[in-house]
Amino acid sequence: MGGPRWKGKGSEAKALEIPMSKTISDLQSSLIKSNSSGILSGSSVLLATNPDQTDLLNQACFGRPIITIDKDKQWFELTLEEAFYLSFSLNCIKIVTGDNVIKTNNELWDYINMTSKRVSFPDFFKAYSHLRAKNWVVRSGCQYGVDFVAYCHHPSLVHSQYSVLVFSEGNRNRNQNWNGNEDGNGIGNDRLRVWSDFQCMLRLSGSVAKTLLILYVNKNGENGVDSPCCLGNYSVEERTITRWNPESFREDQENVENGTKLVNLL
Repeated sequence: MGGPRWKGKGSEAKALEIPMSKTISDLQSSLIKSNSSGILSGSSVLLATNPDQTDLLNQACFGRPIITIDKDKQWFELTLEEAFYLSFSLNCIKIVTGDNVIKTNNELWDYINMTSKRVSFPDFFKAYSHLRAKNWVVRSGCQYGVDFVAYCHHPSLVHSQYSVLVFSEGNRNRNQNWNGNEDGNGIGNDRLRVWSDFQCMLRLSGSVAKTLLILYVNKNGENGVDSPCCLGNYSVEERTITRWNPESFREDQENVENGTKLVNLL
């Protein structure tokens, strides 16, 4: 697997100068200091920010800015995954309703599970937070037919390195119906059930110079999803899947004894 594909000269140096871990830490500190609150609005959260926080959110790739005529007060629209990560994992914002009532993490958890477009939000959030905690930038992978794409730094500096699919124990153990319905253990999809699926996904990832990363979310016997506390019992296994390129493993050898050249064609 190749390394990061940087966008232009000097991009790698810029990334090294300001690591993503520092940007996240600065953002966390700034939001805590200002006692920031996000307003729950349907399937997203609106967060009021000052200019410094706007820059940090852009650098950390959380949400998207909303252009308004008020220059002193800026707004960011966060996805439910992003908002819950900032609220629950980083504990740096509060989430309130339109009438300014603070939602607890448990209440927000229930709301997201009911309104999220994800079939199984806990599994996807565990995968999302797993990558974020390792300082990967995580964005939607809809354009490439996957759940997420992962960048080692800001997308303006580097191309995404991984296309990510999220699986749970049900997918891994093949305990699902062919019609995609859950049997109580899985996420409810039939991706990569046959080898032709693997081939198509690998070719697609390879055509856009990405490595296919499978994240298996293991519940480790935890069956309840009534509160975000269940996430503490979950674990994530990482598996990368690549096509074997025989050209990369060819080896030319000289037969010293008879002076002939032997070529390993495996």
